[in-house]
Amino acid sequence: MNQVIKNNSLKAAPAVEVYDPKTLSNHKQNGDSAEQQNRSNHWQVRSQEQDYAFLTDKVSSEEQIKENRYGQLIDLVDLSGEPAQRSMFINENPEVGTNPNRNKQHGFFFTADNCIGCHACESACSEKNDNPAHLAFRSVGYVEGGSYPDYKRMNISMACNHCDDPVCLKGCPTGAYTKHAEYGAVLQDPETCFGCGYCTWVCPYNAPQLDPVKGQVSKCNMCVDRLEVGLKPACVSACVGNALDFGVIENTPENREQCKTSIPGFPDPEITHPNIRFQQIKDLPNEMTRTDAIPVKYHKDKQGNYKPVVDQKAGVAKHWNFTRLNSRENPLVLFTLFAQAALGTFAIPFIAALLGIDSLTNFVDSDMFLPLTITALVMTSFALLMSVTHLGKPMRFYRGFNNLRYSPMAREGLGLALFSAGCGSTALFALPSNTWLVDFTLQTFDLDLVNLTQALPLKTMITASGIFTLIAGAAGLFYMNKCYQIKARPFWNHRQTATAFVGNSLSLGALVAGVIVLSTLLIMGIAITDAVLVFASIFTVGLVIEALGLIIHNNDLNRSDNEGGAAHYVQCTTFGKTYLLRNWLLGLNITIAIILLTLQFLDITSSTLLVPWLILALLNCFTALVGRALFYILVIPTTMPGAFFWKNKSFEEHARDTGLADNPATGVAPLAH
Repeated sequence: MNQVIKNNSLKAAPAVEVYDPKTLSNHKQNGDSAEQQNRSNHWQVRSQEQDYAFLTDKVSSEEQIKENRYGQLIDLVDLSGEPAQRSMFINENPEVGTNPNRNKQHGFFFTADNCIGCHACESACSEKNDNPAHLAFRSVGYVEGGSYPDYKRMNISMACNHCDDPVCLKGCPTGAYTKHAEYGAVLQDPETCFGCGYCTWVCPYNAPQLDPVKGQVSKCNMCVDRLEVGLKPACVSACVGNALDFGVIENTPENREQCKTSIPGFPDPEITHPNIRFQQIKDLPNEMTRTDAIPVKYHKDKQGNYKPVVDQKAGVAKHWNFTRLNSRENPLVLFTLFAQAALGTFAIPFIAALLGIDSLTNFVDSDMFLPLTITALVMTSFALLMSVTHLGKPMRFYRGFNNLRYSPMAREGLGLALFSAGCGSTALFALPSNTWLVDFTLQTFDLDLVNLTQALPLKTMITASGIFTLIAGAAGLFYMNKCYQIKARPFWNHRQTATAFVGNSLSLGALVAGVIVLSTLLIMGIAITDAVLVFASIFTVGLVIEALGLIIHNNDLNRSDNEGGAAHYVQCTTFGKTYLLRNWLLGLNITIAIILLTLQFLDITSSTLLVPWLILALLNCFTALVGRALFYILVIPTTMPGAFFWKNKSFEEHARDTGLADNPATGVAPLAH
C-alpha cells in the first residue's frame, strides 16, 4: 500500500495558527478582522453549528490502536514515509487544517438499526457536491424479510469507503485516483477522467458514478474540506437518526456496541478492505431479499453471516430478448472481437511459416503478405477506434496510458498499440520486396525501391518485426483478459473469459487469414492441402477451447450462489432461448468442423471443402457476436442493494422505454455516452 498513498502536492504549506474550529464561527460576533474570519477557510463554519457536526476524535495516544483489523497502519504518514503537514490545496486554499488526526485513516460508521430511510444523507451529499438528479455519491437502499406481522426492513446508506486497497485507483487507466495520506481519502479528479467507466466495474460498492451527460466519473471525496475545519462529512451531519458517524477508523464512536466489517447485502470486504464499520444488533429473519431487479437475496449461515444466494424473481421461463442485446457496451463487443481476430489473422500464417510449413512460407514470401499485414493493422485500428468511441471523452483517449503501473486496461491498450506498430513496421519492411509496389513506384515516380534497400537485411527485419508483433499482440490479449478478472463481477472473474478470448482469436483469425492465404495460393498454383489443414485445425481448436470454457463456466455457476450464479440465472431465463441458440450453434459448428477436418485428413480434395468451411466460419461470426453481446449484458456486479426505484436497473430501463427519463426529476439520464 506504500505505493498508492500519496500527498496531493510537494509544495511546503505555510504555517497556520492552531485554532479550535468551534470558535471560528465566533469571529464575526467578536468583530474580528476579515483575515481572522477567513482563516483556514476550506469550508465556512456556520455561526451556530451544532455539536454533533464536529469531529470528536481525540489526539491518538501511544496506547491507542496502531493497525486496523486488516493489518493496515492507521497512521498513514508512518505508512507512506512522507512529511505530515502538507497542504491538500482544497478549494485552492494552501493552508493546512489543524485536525490532529488528519494523517490517520478515517472512515464511516453505520448503525443499521438507527437508519429510518429518510434519504437526508443523500440530499445533503448531493446539495454539497451540486450533483444532478441522476447522480448520487451516497445512496440508501434496503433489504427486507420475514412475513406479516413480523416483517422487517434494514436500510443501508452507502458511499465510497475509501478502501485500504482501492481497486478503482489500480484499475483506472488515466490515473485519476489518488489515495491521500491526509485522512486516507481516495480522491478522484473528474477532469483527468476520460469516462471509460472501468472504475465503476471494479468497485463493489457503486461508489464511482459515471455521468452519461458529461461523460466523466466523479465520486464521494470524504468532504475533506469540512474535515480540515473539524466538521464531519455533510452526509453524517445531516443524518437525523444518528445512523451515520465518522472518525478515525477502529475508534468506535460513542453509544456504539459493535464495529463489524459486514452486514446483510454488503459485498465481501476482502475485495478492497473498505474503511467502513457497521452495527446491526436487532434480530433479522434468516432470509433477506432485495426490492430491486437484481435476482439476489441473502441467507444467514450457521455462523450468523448473511451470504448471497440466487433469488429466482423472474421465474424459470426462457425468453429471446434479442433487442436487449443492444447495449451501451456495443463498441466493446466490436473492440474485443476485432482485436482478437486481428491477432489471429497475423499470427497464424506467420507462426506457421516460422515452423517451416512450405505453403505458408511461400505465402509469407509472396506479395500478398503485405496486404494481410495491413488487414491486421486495419482491424486493430478499427478495434481501437471502437474502444475510443466507448469513452465519455473520446478526444482524451491518450490519457489511457497514464497508469501502466497498476491498470490492466492501460496495459491492454499499450499492448494493442504496440501490436499495431508492429504490423506497421512489418508492412514497411515488406514494401521493397513487393513486386507490385516496386513496379508502381518505378513507373510513377521513377523510384527504384530495390536498389535503395538492397543493402538492408529485409527478410531478417521482417522476421524480427513479426516476432515483436506477436509478443505485443499476446500481451494485449493477456491484459484484455486481465481487465475482466474482476472480483466484484464473478460472472467475468472466471477462466471462461480467457477461453472465449483465445478461442475467438483462433477461430475468427483463421477465417480472415484463411480467405487471404488460400485464395493467394490458388492463384499462385501452389498446393493448398497443408494450408487448409492448418487453418481448419486451428479454427476447430478455437471452437473447442471456447466450448470447453462455456461448459466449465456453466457447471461452476450452476453451483454458485453469488452474483455470478445470479447472472447465470438471468442467462438461462431472461435470455434463455438466445443462450441456447448460441450454444446449439457452437455445438453444430464444432460437429461440422470435425467432420470436415476428418474428410480433410482422408485426402478429400481440399478445394471442394473450401465452400463448406467458409459457410461454417461465417456462421461462427454470428455465434461469436451473440456470445460477446451476452457476455456484456449479463454480468451482475456485487453491488449494494438499491431501493424500489432508486438505483434499480429495471426502473431505469422502464424510464427510458416509456419516456420517463425525459423528465430530469426522474433521476435517469439519457445514455449519451
